[in-house]
Amino acid sequence: GGIMMWPLGLLSVTAVVLILLYFLTIRRATVVSDRFMRVAESLIRKRDYLGLVGYAHRRGECIARITQKTLDFATKNPDAQFNEIREVAEAEGSRQASTLNQRISYLADIGAIAPMVGLLGTVFGMIKAFLEINTGNVEVVRQMRLAGGVAEALVTTASGLSIGIISMIFYSVFRGRVQRYLSELEAAATHLLALLGSQFQRAGRYQAQEQSLPSEPPEDYAVPRSQMPAPARPEQADLHGV
Repeated sequence: GGIMMWPLGLLSVTAVVLILLYFLTIRRATVVSDRFMRVAESLIRKRDYLGLVGYAHRRGECIARITQKTLDFATKNPDAQFNEIREVAEAEGSRQASTLNQRISYLADIGAIAPMVGLLGTVFGMIKAFLEINTGNVEVVRQMRLAGGVAEALVTTASGLSIGIISMIFYSVFRGRVQRYLSELEAAATHLLALLGSQFQRAGRYQAQEQSLPSEPPEDYAVPRSQMPAPARPEQADLHGV
């Protein structure tokens, strides 16, 4: 296959390692887990936001990172509007989606590079074949060298195409899996945001009711000063009868 089989071998090993790694890491449990959703819903209903931040920090799911960033912003900025909190969640969700898509893009790169390397090996093989034909003195030797050069060119082409095709097939598989998990991630994040928004609305109504309560009794319930009875005077002693 010639010297170009070395980079093709490296690309093939890299593709195999990436495929095995993606099968182990790109799973639903690493993006959205049912356990995290149950715990997050329970802590949000209890309004234990600091506890949820600590729990999300210990978890590795994508939904945990979104929850952590969102609640970090909400707890550090208590006067922030809910729309601002939603924007933080959407920004972190976009970052997680970009990270997942970028991870699987390496397989697409291998699928595009491997055929080009194989084609380059084909060119080198044909050049080598024609050079050996010119240096040969016997017709049989020329034919054998030409056949060897063409075979080398075809081997590199076949190897590059095989690596590229396999890489693109698995890239398509993982891309479909990532898109499905991202849809579930978006639904889970929307659910937690809606639950968090309802808790914020309840807290806002409770504070508004506390502020609307009067701090002093109304004047209507106070007794007017003009209607208050005059204080009784002490009776004077009858000194004439002594």
